[in-house]
Amino acid sequence: MVKRLPAILPVVTALAFALTTGVADAHPSPKPTTPPACDPTGTAPVHLNKVPTPASVLGFDLGSREVTSAESDTLLAAIDRATDRVVTGTLATTAQGRPLKYAIVGKPGNVTKHGLAAIEKSIKTLREPLTPPALAKLIAARTPAVLWVTGNVHGNEESGADAALKTLYDLSDRDDCAARRILDNAIVVVLPVQNPDGREADDRRNAYGFDMNRDWFARTQPETDGKLEMLRKYPPQVYIDAHEQGGTAYFFPPNADPIHHEIAEPAYSWISDVYGPAMIDEFTERGIPFTNRDVYDMFYMGYGDTVPTTGFNAAGMTFEKGSSSPIAARTAEQALTQWVTLSAAAARRTSILTAWHGMYAEALKQGLAGELEPNQIYNPGNEIITQVPDRKIRNYFLRADDPAKKAAVDSIVRRLQRMDVRVYTLTKSLTVPDFKEYGQAEARTTLPKGTYWIPMAQGQKHWIQAMLGEDSYTPFPYFYDVTAWSLPLLANVSGGSSGVPLHVHGSPAKDVAPVVSPPAPAAAPAIGVLRLSTSTSAVESTGWLRHRLDRDWKLPYTLLTPADVAAGKLAGLDVVLAPAGSATAANTALGQAGRDALRAWVNEGGRYVGWSGGAQLASLAGVTTATFTAATSDVPGSLFRVNVAKGPLSAGVGATAWQFYSYDALMRPSDPAHVVASYPAAGSADWFVSGFQVGAEELGGTAAMLDEPLGAGHVVLFAGEPNFRAFTDGTARLLTNAIGADLPAGPAAKARLAAPSAAPSALPAFESPIRVTAGAADTAKVAQVLAGFGARWTEEAAPGGAVRLVVDNPEGFGLHEHPWASRLPKALQDAGVRPLAVVLP
Repeated sequence: MVKRLPAILPVVTALAFALTTGVADAHPSPKPTTPPACDPTGTAPVHLNKVPTPASVLGFDLGSREVTSAESDTLLAAIDRATDRVVTGTLATTAQGRPLKYAIVGKPGNVTKHGLAAIEKSIKTLREPLTPPALAKLIAARTPAVLWVTGNVHGNEESGADAALKTLYDLSDRDDCAARRILDNAIVVVLPVQNPDGREADDRRNAYGFDMNRDWFARTQPETDGKLEMLRKYPPQVYIDAHEQGGTAYFFPPNADPIHHEIAEPAYSWISDVYGPAMIDEFTERGIPFTNRDVYDMFYMGYGDTVPTTGFNAAGMTFEKGSSSPIAARTAEQALTQWVTLSAAAARRTSILTAWHGMYAEALKQGLAGELEPNQIYNPGNEIITQVPDRKIRNYFLRADDPAKKAAVDSIVRRLQRMDVRVYTLTKSLTVPDFKEYGQAEARTTLPKGTYWIPMAQGQKHWIQAMLGEDSYTPFPYFYDVTAWSLPLLANVSGGSSGVPLHVHGSPAKDVAPVVSPPAPAAAPAIGVLRLSTSTSAVESTGWLRHRLDRDWKLPYTLLTPADVAAGKLAGLDVVLAPAGSATAANTALGQAGRDALRAWVNEGGRYVGWSGGAQLASLAGVTTATFTAATSDVPGSLFRVNVAKGPLSAGVGATAWQFYSYDALMRPSDPAHVVASYPAAGSADWFVSGFQVGAEELGGTAAMLDEPLGAGHVVLFAGEPNFRAFTDGTARLLTNAIGADLPAGPAAKARLAAPSAAPSALPAFESPIRVTAGAADTAKVAQVLAGFGARWTEEAAPGGAVRLVVDNPEGFGLHEHPWASRLPKALQDAGVRPLAVVLP
């Protein structure tokens, strides 16, 4: 049996000696130098005037206009030079070469090299569940809390960064009781700009089209990866993520349902019972409009609130200020929420740190018992639709005996290790009586030597379940993002779980080095990337692909538009990759000249690889006989097992894969021989869905991927996105094969298709729509709500006699940019509607 206790004992013993003797106490317990009645926001600021004001450095006051990324960096450096309360550094570099600059502010003794090292060691010991409670309480009484303030993860949501700079300046130079309370009880890590490239471009996304608030668990982008490494060094008890939304009101927690079941209750209690009420009181007293409980959930493990909360037991909070307000108001209100939160945390430092350690200790207990946290409803009037199964889970396993999947398995282990999960390797084979392979029933199974073992009995139990769980068990049918992200399913590797106590022979796994998964295509053809339009889906899907080609696979490519195709610029290309986007817009832009050019190029030996809108464009352009019809099911973003046929396109994949699916059109080939991957029949033994779905049975028997010969060329199509956010590595392996596999030419008799085989009317009507599915009795109420917003929509039949209202979003706005989408859930609730599903853009 692997023993984990001795590894922590030397650290615990050394800290116990240091704390009881006072030898290594770099941050003594703060003395009560400030009266309990000190008002965090009503106290008049008192400045030492040792730090240059932002206006003296920048030439303008914070809040008079938005700072640039370079100006933010300049101000951080000026503050650092002027005071011993602040140290600064760089945690990452963007694709365009811009640094991610951070500052740490605190009492001078706490932000020296020695002081920070001592805090890091103390916080690490509090994170260890085996630290004795008495020692944890002693450490908590003598250790500053670690509080994070971040802004501007979306480049065009600027005010969080401007406010963070104001917070930093105030803490660096103020000497009143309100500032001293924070400085005496905490160090504050300030990361004003999380997305410098996006800020400079005034774009929500980064230079590769990634929404940086969706990348957290996958950490595909250097900005995210560097931030998480810094979080591991200084794990937070509070994490503020300052955003902007449509309108003028301010959102702060409590959050909307659903909330992920493995978020520790004390952490969410801090959010909803301490910090939320503190801001409610402040905003109510000042008469500032605010909202909560009706828009922003804590479910998907890609956000700047869910990951700090689940992975670090922090109070992770999304703040959203209405972007229609002037920059002065936006900056002032963002700074107010930051100051109120920091003050509330500082006033409770010892109890927070003690409870923080308690969550890790409780996680260990739950892991030993194999207990998962249940689903709960946090807002009155809502009802749970799915409960977490009562099956015990004490162990997860990842098979490592398939050489073709080594990179995929290693990528998962690396992600786990870099979130401080303890991973072990079996040194002897292990027979597991209740092994539940992903998507299969329990069965007695012998796992070979070399299999990775991830015990749940450790402090990171919540994160392990969030990453390795077979399903997310969506508790409430409101979707701000996707509902499935299980790492083994995304990577298409073999593994599973067990709920019984096991006698395991294992040793700690070595730290896995950086790995590219999936590996680059076997061949390196001349590639063109066809961006269908400038819509949100096209920008993102093309960006995810460019990231793979540039950073992972190191493959050069030519970026094309439909107009380039029409102008004859396909010459010299071997493969054209057509990601998601609006097929109808691209077809219009192609025109007859473009459609003719594309058909001629494929016939002469070109390979067209398209997915989602790019696949539908192949139908409109007449280069495939496959047909597409709009889906009637509600699937906001889930993983479906698909069966994979043997052949060059499935090399290294295996007999099954996991396809990400989200309202994609259904694809049907004219010839079953064209099918590479297909959805199994609904209700069959192979049918399995991870995530939310209603009516997805319609996918049964349809094609997920096909390969159709056309003259000397090939058309390879995916019905959905094979490279979603560059983290669906399993289906990305199918994409690498589509790019580089050697495919035989088709029969000459199939040389040309005379005309497009599907009409545009068969395809989805709107790009990036809002969807509301409700019972037939509620349809009129939903329509009235939408009419009140001035919306345009179509109605579709949904499963079970329900009706789906699909709302046009012509600009392709995301929720933060949309003028009224964030108010829709509350409006539906006020109208007495109990929707079956609400999907926001």
